[in-house]
Amino acid sequence: MEQMFTELTVWHWLAIGLVVFGVEMMTGTFDLLMVAVAAWLTAAFAYIAPDAITAWQHQLVFFGIASVVTIILGRTVFAGMRKTVDEHPTLNKRMVALIGRRGAATEDFEAGIGQIKIGDTVWGAEVAAGEIIKAGDAIVVESARMTTAIVRKA
Repeated sequence: MEQMFTELTVWHWLAIGLVVFGVEMMTGTFDLLMVAVAAWLTAAFAYIAPDAITAWQHQLVFFGIASVVTIILGRTVFAGMRKTVDEHPTLNKRMVALIGRRGAATEDFEAGIGQIKIGDTVWGAEVAAGEIIKAGDAIVVESARMTTAIVRKA
């Protein structure tokens, strides 16, 4: 067992960091990310430090200390990165994202129903308050119902 430790090199620490990082990607704990960072810091230590202080015992002590420090930093300084982010209110809600946007009517609205163009997309629309909208009139989207924009003249 001791022979396995006596041959620790920079490449071993980089590999350990990658394996731990892979496990972190599967679990999402964030603490394992800090341990992976500690392994990579240990690789840097093994590469930069003089040979007199890079014996395997020193590398393991450095890794242990680096792990504890990075986990503490991860839970205090980088605590904001651990919080889950709520879904954006209009993500995957295309019609809701149209509210407030301006466009133009592509045709005369008959019986309060017609089409509008916003950007490069044509949408089905209804008139909001009994207005008469003709082709080319500037409109603004007031609300949305299912797949229909509710519009008024701009």
